[in-house]
Amino acid sequence: MNRPLRWTLQSVHVLAMAVAIGAGCLAWGQRGLAAPQTKAGEPQTSAAKPGEAGPVPVGAAKQAPAASKAALNNSASATKAPAAPSPSDVKPAPAPPTVPGPQPGPFRPLAPGAMRPVDPMRQIDETVSRHDVVELLAVNPNLEWAKRVPFRREIWALDFKFKPVRIIEVDLPQPSGLMQRKPIWYLVYSVTNSGKTMRPAPAADGTFTIEHVDKPVHFVPSFVLHNLDNGKRYPDRVIPAAVGPIRMREDPNRSLFNSVEMVRDIQVGETVWGVATWEDIDPATNRFAILIAGLTNAYRWSDEPGKYKPSAPLGTGRHLLRKTLKLNFWRPGDEFQTKETQIRFGIPGELDYEWIYH
Repeated sequence: MNRPLRWTLQSVHVLAMAVAIGAGCLAWGQRGLAAPQTKAGEPQTSAAKPGEAGPVPVGAAKQAPAASKAALNNSASATKAPAAPSPSDVKPAPAPPTVPGPQPGPFRPLAPGAMRPVDPMRQIDETVSRHDVVELLAVNPNLEWAKRVPFRREIWALDFKFKPVRIIEVDLPQPSGLMQRKPIWYLVYSVTNSGKTMRPAPAADGTFTIEHVDKPVHFVPSFVLHNLDNGKRYPDRVIPAAVGPIRMREDPNRSLFNSVEMVRDIQVGETVWGVATWEDIDPATNRFAILIAGLTNAYRWSDEPGKYKPSAPLGTGRHLLRKTLKLNFWRPGDEFQTKETQIRFGIPGELDYEWIYH
């Protein structure tokens, strides 16, 4: 065969192969397109428009290679933004454990002598006191009627009972957000309004008699733990996290009010229970006293001689002392182990309790 004819046959063969490859690529692209969905048993009625490819047979999409579908799915998932969780999927943080409130039921019976009573020691002379009106005498010292003037007032007193000081370990939240276990010193007590308010009543001859009347009492308590060894004072602190454990220990069915919740009007015959709490007490404390004010409205006052001047504010140089209950305690022990079993009511050689003007 001559060379020109051989080159012509090779060119035709190459051209035929190119046409065949192009037709195969076109068919491959048409198979990758998704076929329109039809119901089972229904023929496809859409016809190809002039210049468009004909309809793809049903099931042609299923014939696409699995690798192509996986590639498409992977690219779609890579560009799709993560969906936000629905509110139903978000679980709230667990609430901290809480101590249940008082439950209805009988109160825990107390052993005889568990609550120590205190004699209110009502005194008739507490209803009157005589003082010079220093504000007037500073202007004119010759005003005799401004000297030794009687001041009269009603005096009430609440009946007070208490349990000796006890200690309980409680987990308390700290400013850092962590919990710290601390020893809490506390005093459980009750107050009762038995009436018998002493009221001065004038008589026809100019004298006064004392009437006993029943009326509500507005109670505002104040508790101070006084270290008798070094003189340091610890005011009562409101520690909400400690009241629940104390109540569960003392009586789950009884409400114990802190010093803020206890501020109220106590009706005649009504008894209310409370608890005073302290923290960060010096563990070396051996002799201490609890000073309680607010159990009575009895008071005394005095003026320093020559302290008030006409241009000074009213009350300058005046000292007011409230009748205060002092409970004495003794803890024979060391600072390394502080136990409530070491605390004893009363101090050897001193009174267990006394009323002082403080």
